[in-house]
Amino acid sequence: MKITILTPMDVEREKMLDAFREVSSLKHSYEVISSGIGRENTAKGLLKSPESDICVLVGFTAIVGKENSLPKELKKGELVEVVASSLFGYKGEIFENGKLKLSSPKTNLPCLSSLTSDKFVTTTDIPIGTLINMEDYTFMCLKRPQDFIIRIISDFLPHKEEIDFFKVIEDIKFTKVIELLENLKEE
Repeated sequence: MKITILTPMDVEREKMLDAFREVSSLKHSYEVISSGIGRENTAKGLLKSPESDICVLVGFTAIVGKENSLPKELKKGELVEVVASSLFGYKGEIFENGKLKLSSPKTNLPCLSSLTSDKFVTTTDIPIGTLINMEDYTFMCLKRPQDFIIRIISDFLPHKEEIDFFKVIEDIKFTKVIELLENLKEE
């Protein structure tokens, strides 16, 4: 099976490539592309991506909640699948909030909802366990039925103090992503 992995940031692409170096043999063939951050870059990246059997958006995510009170499967470095995405605060005189986009799960990972926004989300009434990203809504609108989103938990919101994101993600490896994808079966 041919799998395209689309990452919003170059650091995610590099972590994917590092993970591939750690795996001795692969059943599937992969191409890893960094699209750039944001809805527009994700759309361009997805539309220009090479032909493949599956395209998977893979990237870091912030999750609403305190790490010590979330279940173990929602700790830093764990994988989750985005199966619902909504858009908040889009400014373009088309709409202010986007319709909820849903997809069926493709993995046995925890399935969570993602909030996409190009505005700084300041509200504190976002449900615990919500993922905060900039790309998921666009991907959900443009993806094929077999495509899906995997996010790696990097940090927890709200932050009590400013964080150095690149320091926070330094020790997170993407090997689990490859293990998950290698266990996918062709349909």
